[in-house]
Amino acid sequence: MPLALAAEAEKRIVVLGDSLSAEYGLARGTGWVALLEQRLAAQRVNAKVVNASISGDTTSGGRSRLNAVLKQHKPSILVIELGGNDALRGLPMAMSKDNLRAMTRAAKAAGAKVLLLGMQMPPNYGAAYGREFAEVFEQVAKEEKAGLVPFLLKGVADRADAESWFQSDRIHPLARAHPVMLDNVWPALKPLL
Repeated sequence: MPLALAAEAEKRIVVLGDSLSAEYGLARGTGWVALLEQRLAAQRVNAKVVNASISGDTTSGGRSRLNAVLKQHKPSILVIELGGNDALRGLPMAMSKDNLRAMTRAAKAAGAKVLLLGMQMPPNYGAAYGREFAEVFEQVAKEEKAGLVPFLLKGVADRADAESWFQSDRIHPLARAHPVMLDNVWPALKPLL
């Protein structure tokens, strides 16, 4: 191991997410968070990944458990992958935005860099709603100077054959989609390492 790497303090990346990060319906170790850990090891990045994701979680749920997560894991980087369930449940966008902002501020106050993973809604929610929802992530990232992945499911949900990339519920991606999801996250995460 190169001396510079040995001397470098281990980074701790905590992913606070929902079912898209919690490997819902997948074999353990096949989701994008597990693949991230493998990529970091392959590239000899001195980092540990903690997956603090819970299927079905909302921004309110993430906000309510964030302090305990920060205290327990002391992340150098917090990846927030929440908001999709808020929209699917019709929760107020202002509330989701407030929760994302509060989580970003709390993580930064605890010394962590923050990366927001944006989500987009299917077209049946209406163009205006979809645009407004996507802007929530952009606005919080800009206001709070946080990193942003505009759409975690880019190259998966927007494919012509998208239905063949999802489980039968048409919400949760198949294992073959998770390397694409990681490739969406990686360019925004790498500069934070």
